[in-house]
Formats: sequence, structure tokens, C-alpha cells
Amino acid sequence: MPLSVMEEVLDQLESHWVHQLRPRLDGLTDEEYLWEPVADCWSVRPRTQVPEAVAHGSGAYVWEHGPTAGREPLTTIAWRIGHLAEGLAATAGTFFGGPSVDLDSYDYAGTATTALAQLDDEYAGFVAGVRALGDVGLSEPQGDRSPPAYAQAPVARVVMYTAVEVFHHGAEACLLRDLFLRR
Repeated sequence: MPLSVMEEVLDQLESHWVHQLRPRLDGLTDEEYLWEPVADCWSVRPRTQVPEAVAHGSGAYVWEHGPTAGREPLTTIAWRIGHLAEGLAATAGTFFGGPSVDLDSYDYAGTATTALAQLDDEYAGFVAGVRALGDVGLSEPQGDRSPPAYAQAPVARVVMYTAVEVFHHGAEACLLRDLFLRR
């Protein structure tokens, strides 16, 4: 029986999501979501509180990211969830026919409840998009949807990279939550 790359990638991602990441985020409070373990963290904040040079998003709350004069700041749970939600949405828009979004057009959530609902929705859209492509679609080159250096790379590479982002930033959000609960 031939190997299904789609099923293997989704098995890892869905197993992590269902058994590790998503249950660890249940009950997340606004205080945890916005907690800054050190000074000068990047986060999701009201637009009026963030310099335009580092403010991204289309709504009342913006995601901070931009040039720094040294090391990048530590980030909050809000920043990491916002990054994941926007990244899942942007990938779905680019590769699976979902709405087109980017850092500046995404509507970042100002509360934990709204952020988790967004994350759930974007994750579901991403997984549905991967399933709809199947192995054949994942084998196709990225073409002009990606920078020229990746034009010949298969769409599966973007899907696997996105899964790594979910593992990576999800684990960091969980660690920050552990630190908050034990502060």
C-alpha cells in the first residue's frame, strides 16, 4: 500500500493538537493570555498603545513585530496564539482557497476566549484544506504562491513547516502558561 504523506503529516499534527496542545490551552484567562513575564514583551495590544512601525493587524488590537535594536523581545501567550492563528489562516488563504490574509489584514484577538476561538477556526480550516488537496495536491510545486526559491518545492513542505510552527509556538505558549501558574 502506498504511503500517504497527507495522512502522515495530519496524523502528527492532529495527534499533537488533540492530545497535547489544545487541552493545555483550555481555561486560558485574559490575565494569562496577556501576561508579560519580563519587561518590554511583544504582545497583542490595543492599537492606540503600539507604535505604528511594529503594529500589525486590521482591528482594534494589533500584533507587535518589527525591527529591534538588538535581541528580539520575549513574547506573550497572546503573541504566540496570534502568530499561529494568522499563520494558519495565511497558509489556508494562499494554498487552499481560503480568504487571503497577512500580518496587516488579520484581525487579532484582544481576549483569550476570542483568540482560542480564532485558533480553533483557523486550525480547522487549515486541516480541511490539507485534506482537500490530498497527496496529489501536496505533491504539486508551490509555484508563484511562494518566494522564487521555493517555487519548485512541493506544497507538502509548506504544510510540514506550518505543522512545525504549531508544535514550536504551541509548546512555548504552554511553557509560558506553566510559568504564569507557578509564579
